[in-house]
Amino acid sequence: MTTTNSPSGKRVLLIGASRGLGLALAREWQREGWHVVATVRGTRRTELHDLAEAHPDSVEIETVDVTVPEQVTAVRERLEGRVFDLLFVNAGVTNEPGGTVAETSTEEFVRVMVTNALSPLRVVETLSDLVTGTGTIGVMSSGQGSVANNVRGGHEVYRGSKAALNTFMRSYAARHEGESRPLVLMAPGWVRIGVGGPGGRLTVEESIPNVVRTLDSLRDSPGLHYVDYLGKTVAW
Repeated sequence: MTTTNSPSGKRVLLIGASRGLGLALAREWQREGWHVVATVRGTRRTELHDLAEAHPDSVEIETVDVTVPEQVTAVRERLEGRVFDLLFVNAGVTNEPGGTVAETSTEEFVRVMVTNALSPLRVVETLSDLVTGTGTIGVMSSGQGSVANNVRGGHEVYRGSKAALNTFMRSYAARHEGESRPLVLMAPGWVRIGVGGPGGRLTVEESIPNVVRTLDSLRDSPGLHYVDYLGKTVAW
């Protein structure tokens, strides 16, 4: 499929949408009239499949595990010839909030860092040429990635992975200085879903529509933005 029947004509490529915030984003963009190409990891049926079946003209599903470079390359090849107004990389993991970095196994440390910091940049590098010259490239970060705001500690490995992600995106932005694309690191707030868990302060309805609105509000603002779901700048 190379055409879109979406009323707005806007097209988003959403990486990581089988559940949690990614699924909520897919639903919100579909409601807003976007054509959504969203990805899952593996062959298990998800609620995203239900969304695609209910809205076959506006939701497509691709499969990619962002931690496997060959799969990222393969999805790029399958999407050859497509053009998107927005690439948003949501895929990520968390780990047990307790324990220090030193108490974390090497295997777990590598798992979180590869998924949350290395893989999103590989996705951005591989898929960025599918985005229009003035389109937006966004990555799901976190307020916990802020070094300046880390005054209470905790969630050390997760915090570190998001801080690394932010730094890598800043390096990407430096290499692409002068381009017309907005680059966005999004902090969605502490949401009671997905990696946020049941203790989150926000509902999906309080966070995700605002995430979508904030991304849209930055579409004419080139350069790198580290913002929260309300559009407020987050301290690095």
